[in-house]
Amino acid sequence: MGPVLAGVLQLLALIGALALVYVPVGNYMARVYSSDKHLRVEKWTYKAIGANPDAEMTWPAYLRGILAFSAVSVLFLYLLQRLQGILPGSLGFDSVNPAQSFNTAVSFVTNTNWQSYYGEQTMGHVVQTAGLAVQNFVSAAVGMAVAVALVRGFARSRTGELGNFWSDLVRGTLRILVPGAAIAAVILVACGAIQNFSGIHEVGRFLGGSQQWNGGAVASQEAIKELGTNGGGYFNANSAHPFENPTPFTNLFEIFLILVIPFSLTRTFGVLVGNVKQGYAILATMFTIWFGFTVLMMWTEFAHHGPALQAAGASMEGKEVRFGIGGSSIFAVSTTLTSTGAVDSFHSSFTGLGGGITMLSMMLGEIAPGGTGSGLYGMLIMAVIAVFIAGLMVGRTPEYLGKKIGAREMKLAAAYILITPALVLVFSAASMALPTPPHSMLNSGAHGFSEVLYAFTSASNNNGSAFAGLNANTDWYNTMTGLAMLFGRFLPMIFVLALAGSLAEQKPVPVTAGTLRTEKPLFTGLLVGAILIITGLTYFPALALGPLAEGLA
Repeated sequence: MGPVLAGVLQLLALIGALALVYVPVGNYMARVYSSDKHLRVEKWTYKAIGANPDAEMTWPAYLRGILAFSAVSVLFLYLLQRLQGILPGSLGFDSVNPAQSFNTAVSFVTNTNWQSYYGEQTMGHVVQTAGLAVQNFVSAAVGMAVAVALVRGFARSRTGELGNFWSDLVRGTLRILVPGAAIAAVILVACGAIQNFSGIHEVGRFLGGSQQWNGGAVASQEAIKELGTNGGGYFNANSAHPFENPTPFTNLFEIFLILVIPFSLTRTFGVLVGNVKQGYAILATMFTIWFGFTVLMMWTEFAHHGPALQAAGASMEGKEVRFGIGGSSIFAVSTTLTSTGAVDSFHSSFTGLGGGITMLSMMLGEIAPGGTGSGLYGMLIMAVIAVFIAGLMVGRTPEYLGKKIGAREMKLAAAYILITPALVLVFSAASMALPTPPHSMLNSGAHGFSEVLYAFTSASNNNGSAFAGLNANTDWYNTMTGLAMLFGRFLPMIFVLALAGSLAEQKPVPVTAGTLRTEKPLFTGLLVGAILIITGLTYFPALALGPLAEGLA
């Protein structure tokens, strides 16, 4: 079997598996967030944190809950790293320095999971399991809670209430992420991923040195890392490491875990608003972009543009031979079109155009299908923009799901789509203009600029993957990427929740002959076009200086 055919068959198998679970998983999540009953363990949790799960919240109260919970999480994870040297199970590692502790705490709390350190040489068992793994669960649950709050804004009328944050957080964690990750971890262990609390082992000597391996609760963290679209790896090689991702089957299974919740949330959306066709329209938009980018990535990598790659006959440099070009291409697109950030190959080693695709995938806002929750609410914001554009074309007040899109709604949607590009471009420009930050680039010219642009695109979009050519473990990059992650996570949430509150206060608008049918293929095409045009106009100059210049050279 040739490598191209193998890649195509993997892609078809992945699509089939996602289609098989789409309806049951989506319906299950809808029941989770609409149920009025609480499990016993949930009641214990509410009692422990002093929350009333039945109290409805307005959008400012919902936002305060998110910010308070996230602030406490950042502080706890920061202190855990700073105290690592005196904690049991530290494997002899020292405490993490302040700048890196801040960066890592912010990274995992914001669902970014950017890592500027070698995992197997920096973090002990306690920090990995009690700190990083816990945030993999709850940060993903926060994203799903915000998405559900926005959906309630569309579904409800004449009320400013969006549900209860604490209830949504706990249910998303205990009813969706914990059981899903447990099943996935068992499958990964059965396929060869490790799961233990062993120490550091010396496994061989060579050329006067030695090879040392860490053990760890790898399979369980790998499961929630992918299922929650987190991305932070136990080892520096991330999902290219055989302890995390042993076989071609586990590679495809991990891609499935990355995509299953974001795609299935469109079904949840359709069920909660009482019109599953609306969910299918959003799904079609997400799938069109994801499938198109995947095919384009596989073409660029199999074509291996450039004289060195043509002489070698393939663009396998930086890719695992276990997965090949096909598996690596599917993984790269899936991880950058979501907010995962896990890698099974090094994106800096992709062709110039292939590296540009990974960047553009993040620049879209990671909405196809995006992260757990963040992809759905990002796509719904883009749907509001598309409806507004359609309204301008025909001279009619735009409506979406029975709600008028007026000046207030458009201001909030516009602020949402502008904040992340502003962060990416401002931080990248500052890093190139100042004298010291460019010294962190491994390469000069267009590829070096791509390393910096990729870093801040990844941080601001809460992705977490790296181009693997930039030394980001400096005070500048630890601090600036930390700020980019904070602003890129919570500022958009403010606009999303404010929009949800504004929509929930409206009364439904009846459907008329002039209403745009947003469940039809025409709207799907309009939405795809709006996404690509808005992103292209925003980022094209920066892309022209980096991956496009390199790819056309």
